[in-house]
Amino acid sequence: MATKSVYDAIVVGSGPNGLAAAITIARTGRSVLVFEAKETIGGGCRSDEITLPGFTHDRCSAIHPLGLASPFLRTLPLAKYGIEWIHPAIPLAHPLDDGTAAIMDRSLEATAESLGQDATAYKNLMQPLVENWQEIIDAFYGPLRPRAILPHPFKLAQFGLLAIRSANALACSHFKGSAARAIFAGMSEHSILPLDAPTSAAAGLMLGMLAHAVGWPIAGGGSQKIADALAAYLRDLGGEIVTGVEVQSLDELPPARVVLCDITPRQLLRIAGKRLSRLYKSQLQHYRYGPGIFKLDLALDGPIPWRAEACGRAGTVHLGGTLVEIARAERAVWRGEHPKQPFVLLAQQSLFDHTRAPAGKQTVWAYCHVPNGSTIDMSERIEAQIERFAPGFRERILARHTSSAVEMECYNANYIGGDINGGVQDLTQMFTRPTISPTPYTTSDKRLYICSSSTPPGGGVHGQCGYYAASAALHYLENENK
Repeated sequence: MATKSVYDAIVVGSGPNGLAAAITIARTGRSVLVFEAKETIGGGCRSDEITLPGFTHDRCSAIHPLGLASPFLRTLPLAKYGIEWIHPAIPLAHPLDDGTAAIMDRSLEATAESLGQDATAYKNLMQPLVENWQEIIDAFYGPLRPRAILPHPFKLAQFGLLAIRSANALACSHFKGSAARAIFAGMSEHSILPLDAPTSAAAGLMLGMLAHAVGWPIAGGGSQKIADALAAYLRDLGGEIVTGVEVQSLDELPPARVVLCDITPRQLLRIAGKRLSRLYKSQLQHYRYGPGIFKLDLALDGPIPWRAEACGRAGTVHLGGTLVEIARAERAVWRGEHPKQPFVLLAQQSLFDHTRAPAGKQTVWAYCHVPNGSTIDMSERIEAQIERFAPGFRERILARHTSSAVEMECYNANYIGGDINGGVQDLTQMFTRPTISPTPYTTSDKRLYICSSSTPPGGGVHGQCGYYAASAALHYLENENK
């Protein structure tokens, strides 16, 4: 437990953002203590054997373009602490019913060539973004967008004017063929927004840009290795971590000058309600959560027998058919329905990381979106979508592990109703998460901060939310006695 009478900072939660916040403060020589409710650190970055012994499955976060692109993570000596980034031959494949697949290759030219009649349109859309990827990432993954945009206004305006559009409108205006429209729709659905919603194009543009600029790597040995590396670095900086202790109230914590919470608004209200002003609590109570996910992990007796050869070389495969089909399935989720043919996000890490499964065997990581709080088992529908593009796939299943949206919240309390994004990230809640504030990481209590994906820039394994919350806390620590 605690080894000091007073800490400079206590962090509640050991997900990537919580660990990033702790590292940022510990780098200044200050004392930091992290509390984690589970016995294992990592939050959404945990990995374990949940199907059969020897099969390592990522419980949520699995593919990590932002792990390489993050302005904060780029400053850390992660390789020294055991992180190995493994790049699949192809970042993404999107199979279609005719037996072909659109691909997102590391090469922009190869990707464009695979899209046939839309080759030139794709290059015209993506090449300027790829050339300016670092400026775009550094700006849009900063805490205060207007200030961050100033150094490169014209480059960033080009991205912003595209990103504010709906994925459906952008795809249909730029592309004529079904392949290009489909692969862009699939990437855009990482936003967990309807494809006709404003800003749903942002995820598609960002992920496409990063596929060419840095790739979509996996962490060798499992995503748990990312959390383990962050924790090891924190300990070398003098930070402490306590696991297996769920913080029910901030009053239970040891004395600290500041507290940072890697939790969502609903949890903050529960454990810190007495410290918060009536106005701030009212704002948090209006925070909106989005659809959940149903997660399916499989152990296979061999690789998935994809009809389209390119799928067997891809780290990520999107299953849902055309843009129209994907849009229909995702709109149904937002109506509170469970689509018969869901859009499925699938990863096959063991094809490229042989530590994930016994020789000759494979793992499958897959999920689909469902209404928030769903208890429905979608495994049959997910497997049907895989079988649609890989006949004979079911014959290779050795074991399966399922997690409904409600069970995802039991696994990680930050996944309210199964929402893995920390809340809806639409136009009205993209830059105002969790409240309208020039420094959204602060609360009405000057000693209390929120550092989860419910703050800008939102979901993903990048650590930026933690870094910026810690920066705000450090500003207070440096000026509290002035």
